[in-house]
Amino acid sequence: MMRKINDLDITKWKELNDIWTDSLWLIPQRDNSGAHNANYHGNFVPQIPHQLLARYTRAGEFVLDPFSGSGTTLIEAQRMGRNSIGIELQPFVANEAIQRVHSEQKSNLIADTFVDDSRTFDIRRITNTYKINNVQFIIYHPPYWDIIKFSDDENDLSNSKTLNDFLENFRKVVKNTSAVLENGRYCAVVIGDKYTNGQLIPLGFYCMQVMQQEGLTLKATIVKNFEHTKGKSNQQALWRQRALKNGLYIFKHEYIFLFKK
Repeated sequence: MMRKINDLDITKWKELNDIWTDSLWLIPQRDNSGAHNANYHGNFVPQIPHQLLARYTRAGEFVLDPFSGSGTTLIEAQRMGRNSIGIELQPFVANEAIQRVHSEQKSNLIADTFVDDSRTFDIRRITNTYKINNVQFIIYHPPYWDIIKFSDDENDLSNSKTLNDFLENFRKVVKNTSAVLENGRYCAVVIGDKYTNGQLIPLGFYCMQVMQQEGLTLKATIVKNFEHTKGKSNQQALWRQRALKNGLYIFKHEYIFLFKK
């Protein structure tokens, strides 16, 4: 019999009101408590990793975030009693994030970040360093291609010159890191779409297909709302004018695709 993948007591399912099971997630406000920080471009709301880790991990297990950025996943995992490992390309981003993570440090948990390229990172460094065979969950939150330029580093996925380049770079990350995911366990991609030259680019579905092509089984498509982003702050009227002028719709959603290995 397969080992349980969460700590939920399903016999008391009527009491699990804080666990979301619908495919539409309406989150009115980002959790900015404690070490969580909304100032970093491209970070996501902590409620996303919280819900995923509650459903698909147990206390003491290992969570991997190959685009760890400001450390949202690591902070939330630590609060929930999970060990967490991040991989971040930019050293100063990783350093700032790990300081925030360690400001809530729990002595019995691992919360660490490797500064490296997730496409080529030697994944054995994780298993060798922490004496584990696998991780039990992976959260992928890549750049939404070139919507935000995160650095001048040519290895940064946000600097991919074409859509195909971006997807192939993302594929390399998935192929490399999913190798350490335990069989029968889950991973998720948090991603949105974009417009280019007045044309909708369904970036989310392209990334979903990459995951499927790498042998991962799609289990759920979740749509999450967002009202404001740092890049669009105080520009609501401008975006509405652009939408009306160009016959477009303003994005108010992004996707969370859930997969099983």
